[in-house]
Amino acid sequence: MVTVKEPFPELENPEAWTEIDGDLAGIDPKRAEMIKKSREGTARFDAVRAAHWQDPDGVDAFVDIPYMDDDVRGHKLDVYVPHDSRLRADHTLPVYVDVHGGGFVYGYKELNRNYCTHLAAHGVVVVSLSYRPAPQTDFHGQLQDVAQGLAWVKKNIMMYAGDPTGVFLTGDSAGGCLAFYASLVERNTDFASKINIAPAGVRVKGAAVVSALLDMPAYVDPTAKKDPTVQNLLSMLGDDFFSCLEPVGVENLALGKLVADMDVPPLYLLTSSDDFVEAETLKLATAMSQAHKKFELHDVAPEPGRALGHVFSIGMSWLEESQAVFEQMRKFAYRNL
Repeated sequence: MVTVKEPFPELENPEAWTEIDGDLAGIDPKRAEMIKKSREGTARFDAVRAAHWQDPDGVDAFVDIPYMDDDVRGHKLDVYVPHDSRLRADHTLPVYVDVHGGGFVYGYKELNRNYCTHLAAHGVVVVSLSYRPAPQTDFHGQLQDVAQGLAWVKKNIMMYAGDPTGVFLTGDSAGGCLAFYASLVERNTDFASKINIAPAGVRVKGAAVVSALLDMPAYVDPTAKKDPTVQNLLSMLGDDFFSCLEPVGVENLALGKLVADMDVPPLYLLTSSDDFVEAETLKLATAMSQAHKKFELHDVAPEPGRALGHVFSIGMSWLEESQAVFEQMRKFAYRNL
């Protein structure tokens, strides 16, 4: 029997995977308090699962590699490589570049280590990417961080058994939004120019988008009616967080229009029927279907009496459903090389 304090155990070291308040000086005190409370609450929830995380056998980890020469924590990455492939001096494995979630304000790459190592164990190279959380930067800065990380991958991934022409993006929640938009940046130069992002020059082969925030008009349009989830997030981020998307036009950010007009890579879409943003994944799947774009949808229903919820494969790798996701992602990558 495991005895814990309710509702969650005490959080001993949240700084291992996230900022708490070290970057909040100088911003509006009310906003700073909202971000701090959000980070603390999410970190306590993650701590319960983190106690059960463990790396699988057969995966080599290369950690804290800077992808920019500025000693910023948000500009580092980890690489996870199947051990046998590294010994063979291979450079043919597909590569997943993972962008962690956290509402754009929470977490660094360490938050997703468990997910990334288990995915790598299924036979792919995984690059786990940190980016600067808000309020250190905005959506534009985060997308540029991802592009800089991709540039590092393009130049260096052959040293880690990966194929630089077989790069895929993956991301969960807010990271799923960043991964989706980063894939558009890399495949659509006009779009990249409009939002003033310098692409890495990587033709992303596909993206695995997990329980993502995707409906950007709700965040960008100042006249749109905001549901509580959107309003709460904007209260922390600030109304100008997504301002780089304004030149695209609110009407062009609607998923149906965005997908129809863009070169969108094949998508692996994952959600669950008890995910609070399930509808956004289904909306993207509908847009992809109507535009006759290549995608696969996995909307997993939990067994009676058991929850899956938001980003289950990230936090609970031991689940049978999560292990099925890792194998599906491996097959998705090899089908789309």
